[in-house]
Amino acid sequence: MNPHSLLASAAINIGLALVTLPLFSVLKKQPSNAPIYYARPLSRRHHLPFDDSSSSLNRFLPSLVWLSRAFRVTEDEIVQAHGLDALVIIRLFKFGIKFFTVCSLVGLVVLLPTNYGAQEVQNGSYFTMDSFTISNVKRGSNRLWVHFAFLCFISLYGMYLLYKEYNEILIRRIWQIQKLKHRPDQFTIVVREIPLCIEHKARDCCVDHFFSKHYPNTYYSYQMVYNTEDLEESVSQAKSLARKIEDLTESSMAKRRKNKLSLLGLLHQETSKAAFLEEKLQALCHRIHQLQCKDTLQKKELPVAFVTFKSRSGAAAAAHLQHHSHPLLWITELAPEPRDVSWRNMRVSYRVVPLYKLGVLIAASLLTVFFAIPVTAVQGIAKYEKLKQWFPPARAVQLIPGLSSIVTGYLPSAVLKGFIYIVPLTMFAMAKIAGCIARSKEEIKACNMVFYFLVGNVFFWSVLSGSLLDLIGQFISHPKNVPSQLAGAVSAQADFFVTYILTDGLSGFSLELLQPGMLIWDILKSCVHGCQRETSPYLYSLPYFRIIPLVSLSVLIGIVYAVVAPLLLPFLILYFCLGYVVYVNQIRDVYETTYETCGQYWPYIHHYILLAIILMQITMVGLFGLKLKPAASISTIPLILFTWMFNEYCKMRFLPSFHHYTLQDAAENDELDEKCGLLELHYENAINAYCPPGLRPVNFMASESSSTPLVSS
Repeated sequence: MNPHSLLASAAINIGLALVTLPLFSVLKKQPSNAPIYYARPLSRRHHLPFDDSSSSLNRFLPSLVWLSRAFRVTEDEIVQAHGLDALVIIRLFKFGIKFFTVCSLVGLVVLLPTNYGAQEVQNGSYFTMDSFTISNVKRGSNRLWVHFAFLCFISLYGMYLLYKEYNEILIRRIWQIQKLKHRPDQFTIVVREIPLCIEHKARDCCVDHFFSKHYPNTYYSYQMVYNTEDLEESVSQAKSLARKIEDLTESSMAKRRKNKLSLLGLLHQETSKAAFLEEKLQALCHRIHQLQCKDTLQKKELPVAFVTFKSRSGAAAAAHLQHHSHPLLWITELAPEPRDVSWRNMRVSYRVVPLYKLGVLIAASLLTVFFAIPVTAVQGIAKYEKLKQWFPPARAVQLIPGLSSIVTGYLPSAVLKGFIYIVPLTMFAMAKIAGCIARSKEEIKACNMVFYFLVGNVFFWSVLSGSLLDLIGQFISHPKNVPSQLAGAVSAQADFFVTYILTDGLSGFSLELLQPGMLIWDILKSCVHGCQRETSPYLYSLPYFRIIPLVSLSVLIGIVYAVVAPLLLPFLILYFCLGYVVYVNQIRDVYETTYETCGQYWPYIHHYILLAIILMQITMVGLFGLKLKPAASISTIPLILFTWMFNEYCKMRFLPSFHHYTLQDAAENDELDEKCGLLELHYENAINAYCPPGLRPVNFMASESSSTPLVSS
């Protein structure tokens, strides 16, 4: 990619950001857009920061108020209002800012002059991207020891930051668990594969007998799980009918207040319609009561139950023990919090979960292989000079001045970003059928699948396919230069990843703020339903499965290219700074945190970043070898081993505390509650929190109002 293409990509992305961000600041001030830009405060009926004067010119002028608000938000405020999981995303951006700021300072001051001063590239090509990368250094040059020193520095600095982050988030996790000690999941475990009681032909009595016998002092009660799909469908239909009746009642009351004789016929029509709907509602309520009968439910009993204990320590001990000599009976684990439960997957037998996981793995692998086609096509566009040799009609692009720079600079990263947009949603849909009993586990599984998909396709395949085009051309024209071409394979893609970071950062984050899809949908709904805009908030859960893998990929690209092409690092600082303020704003005003795992996403982020450091080190082993510096390659191997040992230490030091609720913490919280007299209240509330959706009490307000006639006699 030539400098003109890189500048074209930068200009388009910066221009898009300069248009989108001011537009967002104006649209955010309009009260009609509150359901989009203030969905979270609106759902909680909080005061919205709108100017009372509708004619105020300030509402139509761009401002940076949202930006200053984002910078004023503290970490404690985020944890208190949105939970530790939301803070983990913010800490990921802050890690990127801290890490790449230091790397940029050292890289630009030390490494960039080392690369540029090597002067291997001749004939006026100093101003290509390769002039500032390791490919510009001569083979066997002692300048490569500078790269080795920088490799050691950023590896050790990255591990230092990772250890510090892991430790701080663990401390916050312990505080968060202490703060949320009233939560039902701390008293409850999930029991799966419950055997059938031969005498009573049921499983519920088996649960009660088993835990009463083995935990006589701490066992409290249990809640069986049932296959209540038809019951839930009936309840949903009843709620829908109740809303329709309520709407008809309000409509008739409004018309009756007008006291116009011409409306009497219309009111009688609504009365008969309401009466018909009430009959249907009563029939549905009768069916619901039948389905909720004990005899009916017993036939739909699943081998799954939530068991509640009188203490947290009792639940923690029971969750981590093997309860039967047959390892596939009486399987226990700590229960997810009630709003995190995936009731749909509770119906999946534990024994067939591996088959579900295998199916998801095969589907994800097929998607990864299929996605190699658009990635290769994107690299074909990026390597325009090579593309012209193999596809002569592509020369037509040069007929329009400046078009080739846009096509090779901006178009590849934009097309790739467009294809990537659908990947997280697809992977999340796959993760939902993998048999996870908690929504958070579904999102964590989706995070892993999306991240490895992006590493395989966006990173590795982009490097390989881009280098492959170069190698084909070099093999035909200059066969002797193939080894040197291989040495520059990774660095040859640096310019492409610069444009990718610009597109994902400036364009991606700007569009995330603007929410164009929601704006268009809101306008279409207002056109269909009349002039009135939607007043209910467009509230969606925070998409961890989309944010974490995409940002982690940018961290990986930055770390791998830190030594190879230090010119990429300043772009990453801009990327993480913009991402930080965007997602602070989105977490505060747009997205809802629908569950709280107390930071369980961080171990996976830690793993992604450490994988990036090891990948950087392995890449440099190959580059040092191809640059005829075997001593540097051999010296890098102990660094890889040290990084691996650091990873193993972190697994021993931190990971168990994220996967388990420690007996010590549980006992301390029990003691605090006993002193306050709250322990009994907490475990009594716990069993009611895990009532299946179809068995929860529902108040059909419209059925109560049905006794009031729509038209007075």
